Amino acid sequence: MSNPNHNGQYVRKVVLPSGRSIEVVYYESLPAPPPVQAPLDDLHICPECDRTLVFPVEWEEVSPTHWEVLLRCPNCEWTEVGVYDQRTVDRFDEQLDHGTEALIRDLKRLTKANMEEEIERFTLALGSDLILPEDF
Repeated sequence: MSNPNHNGQYVRKVVLPSGRSIEVVYYESLPAPPPVQAPLDDLHICPECDRTLVFPVEWEEVSPTHWEVLLRCPNCEWTEVGVYDQRTVDRFDEQLDHGTEALIRDLKRLTKANMEEEIERFTLALGSDLILPEDF
């Protein structure tokens, strides 16, 4: 998140591809923030169907404190381009992280269940002498 200062200095936290985060200090005059559309506090919630499936399709930094984001809901196909402040985008990013973690948990559970089923079938086939050396 950017932290503007009255002397034109601001700090921006950047997450590197390796997962490490650094703070970058900028020394310049801050431009006036772009006009911000009607605030959407929770970007992950679709304003049309009220589902929590909205995700970013494209995003671009338009100023040190604002982002232009193309949002899409896969449930009702709603899309919108908007300019949002850093705090709103950070909250959206946290929601996306929570969604990613939930998907990974589900994938691990599904993978484990599939592996257990395969092991059970293999064990049954092995015990019934249905697996021969030429199967390998």
